[in-house]
Amino acid sequence: MLTGALIGPVLAPDQSETPILRLFWLPAYALTAGLLLLRFETVVKAWPAWLALGSLVVLAFASTQWSIDAATTQRRVVAMTINGSFAIYLGSRFHDIHLPRLLACCALIMGILSVFIVFAVPSIGVHSDVNAGMWRGIWYEKNQMGIAMAAGATAAAAWIAAKDRLSITPIATILLCLCLVLATQSKTSLLCALIGISIVVALSVLKRAGPALIIVAIWLGVICLAFGWWLWSTESGEILQALGKDPTLTGRTAIWDALFRKIDERPWTGYGYNAFWGKGSEPAAWIRHQTGWSVPSAHNGWIDLLAQLGWPGAVLVGTIVASSYLLTLIRLPAAGLREGFWGVAYLTVYLLLTLSESVLLSAQSMPWTLCLAILARAVYPEPRPQRAMLAPSRRAAYQTGSRIASD
Repeated sequence: MLTGALIGPVLAPDQSETPILRLFWLPAYALTAGLLLLRFETVVKAWPAWLALGSLVVLAFASTQWSIDAATTQRRVVAMTINGSFAIYLGSRFHDIHLPRLLACCALIMGILSVFIVFAVPSIGVHSDVNAGMWRGIWYEKNQMGIAMAAGATAAAAWIAAKDRLSITPIATILLCLCLVLATQSKTSLLCALIGISIVVALSVLKRAGPALIIVAIWLGVICLAFGWWLWSTESGEILQALGKDPTLTGRTAIWDALFRKIDERPWTGYGYNAFWGKGSEPAAWIRHQTGWSVPSAHNGWIDLLAQLGWPGAVLVGTIVASSYLLTLIRLPAAGLREGFWGVAYLTVYLLLTLSESVLLSAQSMPWTLCLAILARAVYPEPRPQRAMLAPSRRAAYQTGSRIASD
C-alpha cells in the first residue's frame, strides 16, 4: 500500500482521492496502532527517531494555520504521523538482514503481479498515453514501479551480501526487478538500481580486503566523485544528451523556475503541508499555466518541500536525512555487515532519487517510510554481547584447598 500499488489503479484509475481509498487505509492504521502497543517496549528504545518524527509532525500541523488548503493539510498530517510511526516500528522490530529480506520478498511478489497484470490486463499494466508502450505494472505510473523495483533489487543484493552466499530467491528478485526497471524505460530508476547494487557489491569486496586496499579504494572513490562533480558542473547538457535525455530534464527546469518564483513569495512558511498541488490551488494553477501542461508535482523533493513548509521544513528534513546517513556510516563495521550494507546503499539511492522525484516527507510513501526506518535502526541501541560463562576450574589430584579460615 505504501508503494501505491494495485488498490489505487483499480479503484481510482484517474488518480483522484476518493472516499473508498481512505477506507482502505483505516484497517492499516488500526493494525499499526496494534503493532505499536504490542511492541511498545521495543519501539520506545528508538526514542531519537520519535523526537525527529515529532518535530516534523509539529511543523506540518502548524502549517495548517497558513495552509491554502487546511483540510487537506490536517488529513495528510494524520496520515504522515501514522505511517511515520509504522516506519519506526519497522526499524525497531526488524534488525540486521530481516528488513531488507522482507523488502526483497515484497518486491518479488509485486514484480510477479506486475508481469501478470501487463499480459492479463494491459489497459492497467501498460501506459497508453504519452508514455505508450512503457510498463507500469500494478502502479499508476512507470516511475512508481521503477522506484519500487530499484529498492527491491538493492535489498536483494544486501540479502546475498549478508548471507555471504548465493541463493535462488534473492538472485531471482534482482533479475526480475532489473527486467521490470528496463521495461519502464526509466533511466533514473535504472541508475538508482545499478548504484544500489554496486555499493553493496563494492563494500562486500572491501570487507575481505586488507587495510592497504581499503585506503586505495577510498582514495579512488574521492577522486572519482570530485571528477564526476566537475564533469557534471561543466558538461551536464552534453551528458544528458549522450544518455538520451532532454537537457531540460523533460521540462523539469521550467517547472523549477516557475516554482522558485512562487516560493519567493513565502520563503519561510510555504503554502502548507501537502497543500500546494491540490485541485483548487491557485499557485499550482499558475505553475501549470506557465509550463503549459498539467504538472502533478515539482519532480524534486527539496523544491517541493520548500513549496510546502518553506526553509524551516527543508532544513529540518535535511538534518534528519543527513543524521540518518551519518549514523548509518558510523555503524557500518558492525550493523552494516549484518544487514549486507543495505542502509547506506538505500540512503545513497534515496538521496539521488530526491533530485528528480517528490519523495521527501510524504504522507504515504515507501521511499520516505524506509528512510525513517533506517533512522530508527541507526539510533536503536546495539545489544550488548553476552559473555560466555566460564566453567569452574577443577582441582588437580591431591591438591587441597586454602587452609586459611575466612571471617
